[in-house]
Amino acid sequence: MIRLMVKYGVVGVLGTVLHFASLYALVEWLGLRAVLASAFGFLLVLLVSYVLNRRWTFQSTPSGWGPLLKYCIVSVTGLGLNVALMYVSVDLLHWHYLIGQCTVVVAVPLSNFILNYYWTFRPSATPECAEEAVPHHG
Repeated sequence: MIRLMVKYGVVGVLGTVLHFASLYALVEWLGLRAVLASAFGFLLVLLVSYVLNRRWTFQSTPSGWGPLLKYCIVSVTGLGLNVALMYVSVDLLHWHYLIGQCTVVVAVPLSNFILNYYWTFRPSATPECAEEAVPHHG
């Protein structure tokens, strides 16, 4: 479990660096509003972190579209939390957008790890296991 959390953390740190870099570039160089720029950065990180977590962190996960769909659901939930925290921090509290992003960095990764560990990348029961779980009368 510790090794898994460390790997997830490494992917998270890489994603955080990518998120901050894209946020800064979109705000400072392209003039986007901080909330929108943070959302775009989050979506970029979603794709990069899915690939890294699927191939490196949770190597034994089931194949197919199921894990990607679950990962997207978890990430969209995280995106909602991201946008809400940025809105409160930047638009309501008038904090600098980078300070607002720091609140996101604390809350979103924790919620995403819990959901991804217990739902997204949890191996599903194989048909053989499911049959063994059903008692046979005969």
